Amino acid sequence: MDLTAYIKENAMLVEERLAQLLPDVTVPPDVIHRAMRYSCLGGGKRLRALLAMEACRAVGKDGGLALDFACAVEMIHAYSLVHDDLPAMDNDDYRRGKLTNHKVFGEGIAILAGDALLTYAFETLSRLQFESSLVLRLIQEVAVACGSQGLVGGQVVDLQSEGHEVDELTLEYIHRHKTGKLFLAALRGGALIGGASDTELSIITLYGENLGLAFQITDDILDVAGDMAKLGKVTGADARQGKSTYVTLLGLEEAHKQAVKCVEQCKRYASRLPNQNYLAELAEYVLNRDS
Repeated sequence: MDLTAYIKENAMLVEERLAQLLPDVTVPPDVIHRAMRYSCLGGGKRLRALLAMEACRAVGKDGGLALDFACAVEMIHAYSLVHDDLPAMDNDDYRRGKLTNHKVFGEGIAILAGDALLTYAFETLSRLQFESSLVLRLIQEVAVACGSQGLVGGQVVDLQSEGHEVDELTLEYIHRHKTGKLFLAALRGGALIGGASDTELSIITLYGENLGLAFQITDDILDVAGDMAKLGKVTGADARQGKSTYVTLLGLEEAHKQAVKCVEQCKRYASRLPNQNYLAELAEYVLNRDS
C-alpha cells in the first residue's frame, strides 16, 4: 500500500474508534461532550496515533493492538490544541479549516473541554486490556510526556519567550517538549505494547526525538511559507506574537536543512528495527507535508 493510502486508511480507523470511545452528545452535560467531540473528531491526519501503531508493528506485533492507546494520545493532542488556541495562549480563530473550540463554545467551555479530553485520555489508558504492569508503564510514559517536564513545560517556556529573542538551545527545548514529547510517548508506548526489547526501545526513542524536532521545524516553515487554504488556519501567527522560530533564528533555507538532517537520522534508525515498517516514509512525509 502506498503511504497516502496507508495514512488515510489508518486515520479512518482511528476516527471511528475515537467516536466510539468518547462520551456521546446525549450524555449530560451535553455541551461538554459536544465540545470534546468537536475538537477531537472530524479532522487531522492522526499522525501520533499512526506512529504508535507503526512502532508496535515495527517490533513485531499487529499495530491494531495499540489502537486504543493511540486514541488516548490523540485525545491529549486535541486537548493541547484547544488550549493552545485560547486567547491567553496563541489566540487562534481557526483550526483545520473550522472555527476553534472557544469561538464555538466560549472560553470557559473550551478550557473545560480541554481538561475533560486530558482526563478522559487517562481513563481510556486505565482501561487498556494488557497486564497491569504494562498499563501502569504506559500511563507513566504519557503522564511524564504531558506534564511540567514535557508538553506543559514546553508551553511555559514558549509563553515566556514571546517578544524576546531566544537562542537555539532554548528554541530546541521548546520544540522538544511542547511538540516532541507527545510524539515520543506515542512511539515508545506503541513499541512497549509490541514487546520491544531495550535496544529496540532505544532506537524508537532516537527516531522519535528527531521526528518531533523535524515536525516542529517544518511547522515553523509552514507558518511563513505555507498555503493558508491547505493549512486550515491563518499563517504568520508566530510573527504576530513575537515568537522566535527556527526560521527567524536561521532563515528558511537553513531551517529546512536542519529538518532534513533530522529526517535522515529518522530513516537511519527506522532501518535498524526488525520488522518492515513505514517509519522512514512517515519521516519523509513530515518533512514534505503542506498542512
